Amino acid sequence: MKILLLGKNGQLGWELQRSLASLGEVTALDRHSKDYCGDLGNLPGLAATVQTLRPDVIVNAAAHTAVDKAESEPDLARTINALAPGVLAQEAQKLGAWLVHYSTDYVFDGSGSRPWVETDKPAPLSVYGRTKLEGEQLIAGQCQRHLILRTSWVYAARGGNFAKTMLRLAQERERLTVIDDQFGAPTGADLLADVTAHAIQHLLQRAQDAGLYHLAASGETTWNKYAKHVIAQAKTTHPAIKIIASEIASVPSSDFPTPARRPHNSRLDSAKLQAVFGLKLPDWRQGVDRMLAEIL
Repeated sequence: MKILLLGKNGQLGWELQRSLASLGEVTALDRHSKDYCGDLGNLPGLAATVQTLRPDVIVNAAAHTAVDKAESEPDLARTINALAPGVLAQEAQKLGAWLVHYSTDYVFDGSGSRPWVETDKPAPLSVYGRTKLEGEQLIAGQCQRHLILRTSWVYAARGGNFAKTMLRLAQERERLTVIDDQFGAPTGADLLADVTAHAIQHLLQRAQDAGLYHLAASGETTWNKYAKHVIAQAKTTHPAIKIIASEIASVPSSDFPTPARRPHNSRLDSAKLQAVFGLKLPDWRQGVDRMLAEIL
């Protein structure tokens, strides 16, 4: 089986290089790749890459994820998050290939407190959310063999992440202020990658299970409680770390105004995915603790 992976050097792409390797021959590209075009800003080049490589599966882990920056460069965000996935969908359909794509809770408006299910009506608040939703729609409308995985609060041991930032600040400041009115579940890139590989194997046998699924770790938290968990875990497992923060104060989102509006409710209901693919997703703390053990 030939697999084309786009966005190889992102948090998710890095983990996918590992998880997909057991399924077949992986050609992993990013926007700087030279032999083939992996730049989602270059739509003709992207189409040519698919036509040349003729993969059985395309996994698109590339995206314009700078949520605030997208507000000032909507055309670029749309090209990368919507038009490029549309091109991939068209080319995958011609080949009879599978297209795996990742989306976000930002397609919703963040209202209420119930976890979002796949049939809930999207109402994005930002350019990022709108372009990711358009990407979903273009894929669903143009490629029969597609798998779209909506996720939230993604982190990885590799690269920067919220936990690393909190640990650094906790060693520099006695008091931290962290938002406590946004709810979600931190979801590890390694979990996303492993589920992706499992899902691809499943879909090769049961093509009728194609479609849109929510994929997030179990449970829920806020950014404030997430920070408290990270710092408490660091103190317990690595007491030599000099944590000086004695208070992690709860503040509303309005204390940290940003160009793009964030959804307050980022909870995603993953029951459909777990039922169809025969999975049980772990509590978010398990993945975070494993990541902390790796980076500390």
